[in-house]
Amino acid sequence: MSETENKANPGTELAAEVPAPPGVPEHAPRRTDTDPRAAKRAERQVAACFLLSALFTVLFVIAFIKIPADATVNIPFSTATVGASNVALGLTFGLAIFLIGAGAIHWAKKLMPDQEVVQLRHPLRSTDEDRAEAVATFEAGAEDSGFAQRKIIRRSLLLAMGLFPIPLIVMLRDLGPLPGDKLRTTLWHKGSRIVLDVTGAPVRPSDLPVGGLVSAMPADLPEVQEAEGNLNERAKSVIILVRMSPEEIISQQGGTPEDPWDYQGVLAFSKICTHVGCPIALYEQRTHHLLCPCHQSTFDLADSANVVFGPAARALPQLPITVDEAGFLVAKDGFNQPVGPSFWERG
Repeated sequence: MSETENKANPGTELAAEVPAPPGVPEHAPRRTDTDPRAAKRAERQVAACFLLSALFTVLFVIAFIKIPADATVNIPFSTATVGASNVALGLTFGLAIFLIGAGAIHWAKKLMPDQEVVQLRHPLRSTDEDRAEAVATFEAGAEDSGFAQRKIIRRSLLLAMGLFPIPLIVMLRDLGPLPGDKLRTTLWHKGSRIVLDVTGAPVRPSDLPVGGLVSAMPADLPEVQEAEGNLNERAKSVIILVRMSPEEIISQQGGTPEDPWDYQGVLAFSKICTHVGCPIALYEQRTHHLLCPCHQSTFDLADSANVVFGPAARALPQLPITVDEAGFLVAKDGFNQPVGPSFWERG
């Protein structure tokens, strides 16, 4: 090319110097591609991985049932001990998972097609021809993988994968016993004396001024809590007491005008938000709204504690109250519905 032509086409010389793409390297057959005995040996190795995975899954279940939870084993070269059940369950389940993965990788590397395939960019939606070709390629790949022909691999894989979910089901036992009716009941019952939370002092209606709000609990909660050694009952039984002028009360969740659930404007509601169970005590006296600090669910205590804002789906349960012979606040009865977040069995 002359100098004059190069000046007229300044990009020609540069384009000529750009090397051509290397392309896809020539495929080198593997030993299993040319030697049927090697392919059969690889097939047996893959099947052995899957069968061992199934064996370790069965051993997991046996270890879960047979090894006591308090059994321990010594750590080699140390005086420390670890739970025998944890060691056995970890090893058997871990090996079951590992062997499925190892078998699948060995299958892919030794027996499945390994030709490199390059696909050029194409529009977002494939043409009908491309879709048909993709289906044909998939079917050819499935055929070449040997899943249909290699029965020992197919059957051992199905066995391993069929047994694999069993440990997940068995481990559900570790979630503990079913709650029964514990989600539906609290310590409150007819005659339960209401006392201030923490101090345990009984409450008279006159102790609570109009606009005031305090946290309270049943008088027998500390004894039950100490006997059970946990805070389960406290999480369900704590309440709030709020006092407002009787004429400000729009509605209540039960009772009659002659026998209302409040006492001289003192109302009792569960302190546990019906969204996810956060304790609530942020009260706005002017609007009678109670705000949950977690997700801003807002309840109108003057109107049956109905939800006026936020994700909560139902009102705070109301506890019917009155006074005993000594003039202290007591429960007329327990809650007429479960407290706290809703659960799917709740009718």
